[in-house]
Amino acid sequence: MSQKTYVGLENDINGGMTPTGTLIRDAWVFGLLPESQTCKGWNAGQIQALYDKVSKAWEPYGHLVSLLPPELREKHQQIYDAAVEYARKNGWDPELDILDEENR
Repeated sequence: MSQKTYVGLENDINGGMTPTGTLIRDAWVFGLLPESQTCKGWNAGQIQALYDKVSKAWEPYGHLVSLLPPELREKHQQIYDAAVEYARKNGWDPELDILDEENR
């Protein structure tokens, strides 16, 4: 049986507006990955290891964007603004995410 791997941020559902997509973008913010790294082909263990690194990077800021130093907050804003724009162009509708949560 072959091991499942991640499809890559550019191929993720909802234009990458998923927990894994957020993880990758946060890794970019903290410089844990180059912004060219989409994690395509990564296995669950690799994604988990990245999660652990990103979580540790967020700890000093209480996992809150508002507590990031100005340069990281600006980088976060730029990365996430671009991500939202890309996702919307690729059919992501945040209203549908809210509706899905309410129907679970």
